[in-house]
Amino acid sequence: MKKTILTIFQYLLFLGLGIWIIYQMLHQLTDQQKTDLANAIRNANAWYLLPVFVIGFLSHLFRAMRWRYLLETVDLKPSLTNTTFAVLIGYIANLALPRAGEVAKCTVLARYEKMPAHKMIGTIVAERAFDMVSLLVIAVAAFGLQMEFVSTYVASKMGALGEKFQNSKTILMVLAAGAALSIPVAVILYRRYKDTKVGMFVTELMRGVLSIIHMKKRWAFLGYTVLIWGMYLLQLWVGFMCLPETAGLSLVVALVVLVYGSIGMIVTPGGIGLYTLLVAQMLVAYGVTEVPAQAFGWIAWVAQTAVIIVLGLVSLIAIQPYNRKRNGQAAMDRAEDSIAWAAGAGMQRLARTEP
Repeated sequence: MKKTILTIFQYLLFLGLGIWIIYQMLHQLTDQQKTDLANAIRNANAWYLLPVFVIGFLSHLFRAMRWRYLLETVDLKPSLTNTTFAVLIGYIANLALPRAGEVAKCTVLARYEKMPAHKMIGTIVAERAFDMVSLLVIAVAAFGLQMEFVSTYVASKMGALGEKFQNSKTILMVLAAGAALSIPVAVILYRRYKDTKVGMFVTELMRGVLSIIHMKKRWAFLGYTVLIWGMYLLQLWVGFMCLPETAGLSLVVALVVLVYGSIGMIVTPGGIGLYTLLVAQMLVAYGVTEVPAQAFGWIAWVAQTAVIIVLGLVSLIAIQPYNRKRNGQAAMDRAEDSIAWAAGAGMQRLARTEP
């Protein structure tokens, strides 16, 4: 009961943070800017939202295909259709309550594939751990590709102190020193607090990553991971085409925006408020003016959320009749096999009784 109350409190806290961010973003705009924001969203080229929707579906399909490789490590082999349904239902459950989607994925798949849900929990932890590692790798790659831009951006945000960080080599040296120092500090803290809830969570994440490294089909798993994040990146880059102010932005800019947007999705429920804020800030840093930057942030967030809602609802509606038809067909196949076997056995008895 106490854990449930704490979960609800955390949800309401971060939901409130997202709503407060939305209020602050809109409150800081003038009346004319609010009008321009509404017009920019209204006049966006909606034709580009169709490929964005398709790309979004493909990212979820690839995630379902990747999950099946993890499930194979615990001797579970569900159908691709039910696995995809479960993933999409999990996403829509996450919009209602963070992390509820993980439970929903396992519950749905266990019900329709007649599999034990408890065996799937470890695969969820492993998947989450690897996604965190993937995001970290992508963040490092984005920083490396945009070193000069990041150094200038950091300097502008830090004022007088930021002048020391104008040189990208200085930032690289500071980050390298920080990384070198953080490793022994992390080891010491882990050894000291490994028996706490945080320590056990870190342990589970480490086990999850190691289980993926040692799995038999790890290259296929890594391939689908690249496809998943590639779809996320492509989704943003195609989305840039919706507005004339963002249409000329490069794929590398989309990569940086992807990193910041992913952070927003993690912190607040469904990324509400924070996703739009972080995406808009990065676009402003790249020279896009405030109003179209916010407009794209809202368009990107609404498009991604709409993909989840539409596909999630379709999955909720379709999964039961699909499995009813599937089970009915399986029953018919079993009946036909039984008839064929009985007929074969009867023919063999007849042949034995003939003179």
